[in-house]
Amino acid sequence: MRKIDIATEIDKISAFLRDYLQASGLGKYIIGISGGIDSALSAALAVQGLGPENVCAVLMPYKGSHPDSTADAILLCAHLNIHYETVDISPLVDAYFDRYEPKADNLRRGNMMARLRMCVLYDLSAKYHALVLGTSNQSELMTGYFTQYGDSAAAIEPLGQLYKSEVKAMAKSLGLPAKIIDKTPTADLWPNQSDEAEMGLSYAELDEILWAIRNKAELGSFDQSQVQIVNRLIARSAFKRCPAPMPEAPCSL
Repeated sequence: MRKIDIATEIDKISAFLRDYLQASGLGKYIIGISGGIDSALSAALAVQGLGPENVCAVLMPYKGSHPDSTADAILLCAHLNIHYETVDISPLVDAYFDRYEPKADNLRRGNMMARLRMCVLYDLSAKYHALVLGTSNQSELMTGYFTQYGDSAAAIEPLGQLYKSEVKAMAKSLGLPAKIIDKTPTADLWPNQSDEAEMGLSYAELDEILWAIRNKAELGSFDQSQVQIVNRLIARSAFKRCPAPMPEAPCSL
């Protein structure tokens, strides 16, 4: 796995966020705060570059969300001294599924939640003249662990080049709350959901393999069952990483 200079990366990303916002002509970033480490770090880097007054946070719980998610999101906003508002997405989600698709499974419901959250963020971005700040990291982007046009929709992705293990190291360096850094990674789309349980390996193991694959390194030293899992995740999510293809500009999967 690569070694990065955390302090240098913090300065680089913070400056990038500041310069990009200034070039856009808008005055703020708006971000959905989930209570997890990725949204916490994205918000912290924006605050580092622009100050807390230029970062708006939105908490968007569903009635089935774990109470700790909202509590941790509020903790993070207090820690960064950023303003937040809460939009309960339960009536938005339930209006569709209760009436039209009551037998939908957890995956469909979870994807709808992710997309409705982004709808809320983009609407509020117009209200506040703000850019939507993304929260996806490299580990998620390479394996497709995101909802297309949901949490992957953003104006800018400050963590897009960072692996999950680097996100954790950077969050520690910035002094974010340990409760958020050390919690089990989850999208909290249904009860007891865990990122690592769904993927079948830990983020630490995933990042090592992803780094080796990206750099065309020898994979013989890794658990081959885990290598197969990672290759399968990359292959089956390739379509998510392509712009919508056109007949004269097809996407190569």
